[in-house]
Amino acid sequence: MRVGLIVPTLNAGAMWPAWLAALRMQTCQPDAVLVVDSTSDDDTAALARAAGYRVEQIARASFDHGATRQWAIDQLSDCEVVLCLTQDAILAAPDALQELLAVFSDSTVGMAWGRQLPHVDANPLAAHARHFNYPEQSRTVSLADKASLGLKTAFCSNSFAAWRSAALYEAGGFPGNVLMCEDMLACAQLLLNGWRVSYVASSTVLHSHNYRAGEEFRRYFDIGALHAMAPWLRARFGQATGEGKRFVRSELAYVGQFGRCWQSRALLRSALKLLGFQLGLRYAQLPRSLQRMCSLHRGWWQKPRTAPATRQ
Repeated sequence: MRVGLIVPTLNAGAMWPAWLAALRMQTCQPDAVLVVDSTSDDDTAALARAAGYRVEQIARASFDHGATRQWAIDQLSDCEVVLCLTQDAILAAPDALQELLAVFSDSTVGMAWGRQLPHVDANPLAAHARHFNYPEQSRTVSLADKASLGLKTAFCSNSFAAWRSAALYEAGGFPGNVLMCEDMLACAQLLLNGWRVSYVASSTVLHSHNYRAGEEFRRYFDIGALHAMAPWLRARFGQATGEGKRFVRSELAYVGQFGRCWQSRALLRSALKLLGFQLGLRYAQLPRSLQRMCSLHRGWWQKPRTAPATRQ
């Protein structure tokens, strides 16, 4: 099985040497590595080339979460499986790729995603988010699981995922012109096409974000807007079956061990997330200037756009 790996980069910074070192230590090496660099100002591209990896540079304004990744996958069209990583997701063990790729021995699995652990500098809120969304138990799901999991059935993350090329192409590839969640949209399409999806808890990366309160609001505004742009997601998979309430209860219990101030912060963040999501669902009713102000990906709104290339 020929395996490729793609990683979009932009000023990867101090974390980049550790990312490259972690990849070199893998017991299972990809056959091809493609770094798609958005014209970094630092030495991101130079270090990747020095490591022996192919680097293609693109204009920053042309980056698109879905279209850029799909373009990269097209460059590795001879690979049966393509891994997606982000520049801040550091492989946490030498067998991380080996564990993730092992599930593709099952011909019904169309994609797999690994477990994300918090970075050492993660605050309690960031750490809890990783523990809640990336549990210790592996599982493989199919479309039938939407009866119990709802929208969570299609949850995955391109920060660390692997895609069977045939399944992804059958699904139309990653959709272009999307605000975010190109991974979830493609995963949902795979499930609708009859493929199964595996979460592999034994395959780990270090990846977390210490979002500020305003960033949490803007991130959830984008999630809400994405759901409004792709209404078929909830129409075909339903809601997340009370996942939000479970998350809040779990978060309050987890951060309570660090002091009541963290519980207060958690409640504030939860309110901002809900407000952002609900406002995002109604993004079409807002002027473009307010859409940009509320969004974490403000550049996405700058150019006139047609309807996002979401599918079902």
